[in-house]
Amino acid sequence: MSPPPAPWTLNGFAYVSLQLVDWDKAYAHVPSHLTLLSVLPGYTLGGIYLASYGTGSTLPYSELIVIPGLVQLGNTVGAWISHIYVDNPDSVAGGRQIWGLPKEMAEFDWQADRTRVTVQQGDRLLCDLQTDWHLSLWRQPFVGNVFSQIHSTLMQFVGKASFQPALTGAQVYIPPTAPFANLGLDRPLVVVGCQDLDLWVEAPRRSPGS
Repeated sequence: MSPPPAPWTLNGFAYVSLQLVDWDKAYAHVPSHLTLLSVLPGYTLGGIYLASYGTGSTLPYSELIVIPGLVQLGNTVGAWISHIYVDNPDSVAGGRQIWGLPKEMAEFDWQADRTRVTVQQGDRLLCDLQTDWHLSLWRQPFVGNVFSQIHSTLMQFVGKASFQPALTGAQVYIPPTAPFANLGLDRPLVVVGCQDLDLWVEAPRRSPGS
């Protein structure tokens, strides 16, 4: 399978949750050659990202990204993705071959008004997010670094986004059978809805010192 080459342009909608994650539990999901950062004693900052990409995207698909914490290598701070699920096999191939991301197939059920989304692998529920209110804010840019690994080589890449954020009242349920359940990502400090999302993901490059 030959996925579209990087960079990828993705347009759609997303939810982002942010919360404190127990440092020891996060550390178990992060490679030892990256430094896991503490934002408070005993805690790092992690969360989940749920998105649906459609018209104008390199590929149309939905995805669930699990970020156990913030990491650092040299002077670069970024996110480590421990789990990632999508519903398009070309996206799986691209994630694994181009970026070294551990993409797996899953099924996404978005309500028509996007107030609820569930993610499953067969009969196993991975995540259920429900929202009940939104407070729209002004459009924002965002640039973030992400680390990944291709075979034994540590890689890094940048994602650039523009979107209209909305503070969101949300309930997140992650059952104990989910592979990332021990991270406790069902108690977010904040959930942001990203409306009219334009996302550009560059090709990865080898991390200095890897």
